[in-house]
Amino acid sequence: MSLEDNLTGNGREPIRIRQNMDDFRPEKIGSVTLDYSRYPGQDLYCDGAVEDELLSIVKNLSPIEYGKAIEERKSWPILYHLSEQRENIVDWLPMDASMKVLEVGSGCGAITGALARKAGRVDCVDLSKKRSLINAYRHSDCENVTIHVGNFKDIEPELPNDYDYICLIGVFEYGQSYIGGDTPYEDFLRILQPHLKENGRIVIAIENKYGMKYFAGCKEDHLGTWFSGIENYAAGGGVRTFGRNGLQKIFTACGAEESHFYYPYPDYKFMTTLYSDNRLPGKGELTNNLRNFDRDRMLLFDEKHAFDGIVEEGMFPFFSNSYLVVLGPEIETDYVKYSNDRAPEYQIKTVIGHTPQGQRYVRKLPCSEAAVPHVLGMGTACESLRERYAGSGLSVNSCTVSESETVYAEFEYVRGTPLSELLDACLDRKDTEGFGRLFEQYLEKVGYHSDYPVSDYDLIFANLLVDGENWTLIDYEWTFGRAMDVKESAFRAIYCYLLEDEKRNALDLDGILNKLEITQAEAEDYREQERQFQSFVTGNRLAMGQIRDLIGFKVIRPGKWMEQYQDNEAINRVQVYEDLGKGFSEETSYFVQDAFQNDREIELKLTVSGDVQTLRIDPAFASCVVHLEEVLFNGEPVNTDSRKILKINGRIAKPATLIFPTEDPNIYLYLSSLNRRAENSLYMRMKIARVPVEMTGEMADAVKKLL
Repeated sequence: MSLEDNLTGNGREPIRIRQNMDDFRPEKIGSVTLDYSRYPGQDLYCDGAVEDELLSIVKNLSPIEYGKAIEERKSWPILYHLSEQRENIVDWLPMDASMKVLEVGSGCGAITGALARKAGRVDCVDLSKKRSLINAYRHSDCENVTIHVGNFKDIEPELPNDYDYICLIGVFEYGQSYIGGDTPYEDFLRILQPHLKENGRIVIAIENKYGMKYFAGCKEDHLGTWFSGIENYAAGGGVRTFGRNGLQKIFTACGAEESHFYYPYPDYKFMTTLYSDNRLPGKGELTNNLRNFDRDRMLLFDEKHAFDGIVEEGMFPFFSNSYLVVLGPEIETDYVKYSNDRAPEYQIKTVIGHTPQGQRYVRKLPCSEAAVPHVLGMGTACESLRERYAGSGLSVNSCTVSESETVYAEFEYVRGTPLSELLDACLDRKDTEGFGRLFEQYLEKVGYHSDYPVSDYDLIFANLLVDGENWTLIDYEWTFGRAMDVKESAFRAIYCYLLEDEKRNALDLDGILNKLEITQAEAEDYREQERQFQSFVTGNRLAMGQIRDLIGFKVIRPGKWMEQYQDNEAINRVQVYEDLGKGFSEETSYFVQDAFQNDREIELKLTVSGDVQTLRIDPAFASCVVHLEEVLFNGEPVNTDSRKILKINGRIAKPATLIFPTEDPNIYLYLSSLNRRAENSLYMRMKIARVPVEMTGEMADAVKKLL
């Protein structure tokens, strides 16, 4: 009977495996050695059939095909175990071929490959034979990997004492299970410390029980319950995460002389940005917060705006969703941003570090061999842009490239305030003139020698630092050998600026487009060009937000529940979502004031930007029947019979009569099929009747049969 045949299918029950001498002999999977000498003969935990699916994938597909498998399977475990972005959490660590690494709790090998590429030797320890097989098959070409299968306490005495790194990635919280006793977390570290060589490091990645996402409505990762960590695990359970002070107390108790905290964002599992106490996030940076890949979540408040306040108060370290702690000597890295969700030839990371003398530097490094030409090209881009902008008052940050063993482009660390932040400040204080002056300066500087056959396509406001009269272009990754009209640069800068924060919708976009003399046709051409550019950069890969939508876990709005138990005035509310090319977002939706004229009549008068491609209108928070009385766009009647213009998540009984057998009715208007202007008006008048969901379901079924 094979190992797979022994799966019981009942969750985490032990899997009984026949015990004979063959069970304990070393096994070779390609170049990887599996050591079973301390294997107890049974897997003490299992995630069921998904592990068989993972084993089949890694046996039959190459790593380059994992991304396609993730998109096709639409499964959280497949994403979690196989996404290459899992490696980001250790990829930045300074390792070389002279070093030895111990990975405790290696599981299915999400980070093993990154360690094997960097270090000379990697020893893995994991309880599960099945997961270790998955790890071995996916990294079968790694000659420097040995996987020890069994309980850590049984394997530990035989491990050497000269590791440069010991990695506990998503493992430390299970200390009670690994070690037991009254002080399992302190004892865990005390056991590990003798296995480090002098100046070695222990690396711990763990959730923060006081992370912002848990206050906002995400469930605790391990127990799957709301607010467990915030409530200090009052209900019990075998897993414990900690706040920063709690971790620091553990480290102090076990004699760790040095501890350095880093802050993976959005969390350590799929980190895109790593902050540190030397480089904390600024206001407006933390925008990627809907990350419920594993289960449904509530949305109690807008995390972006909450983070902005937290950042202003200097409290981000307390509310960071995750921690990465390095016990041992300081690492010279202060900040890392990964852009490896792109096509291979454009996958890079941006690192801000400091020399032993405290001097800061910025480097861009390729994440793959294919991206080396892209990084080296930044040196040429610097020279070309400096020639173009000489005498303009716009400085181009200096760049030198290294083609030695480590390829990188190095930039001067420039101080200043992002232009986007200065523009935000003008909007906040309703300083229209101040905003206009800054925008005029932008046009003057970036438009200098606009006929010159070199242009930076990414001249957005965030890439310009302002320090008094000094303006510096700090990021020119996307420089092309063609001229670019200033209004094209300005349109893209405004377009990206508005997409990043809905509060910026107060901006008079129509006035800006008129000032730039951009016609509606030109604006649509620019938007299409932007869509093509994004496809070019990503290689048509799905973004993580799109994968989240495919997996299908919901964002639950408690406000909608509450309104169902309140009076009609509370229930009768209309919510509007705008899609500017990146899908709908709860964080950017809004409620229409005074939309209900009475219990049965709705009247909407909306102003809609020309950038909006689709409107979603939720006419109520209950199942209902709606009749569209009148729909006008820029004063002209809309053909609601056309499915290119109007769709719903219910059933259309006859033209203009909509049945919604759901408590979340949606009406979709595809404005991209209409004649849009820079600013548009939408008028809708409709009658509505709330009907129990069972009745609307029967009505929808009857209509389906008639059709």
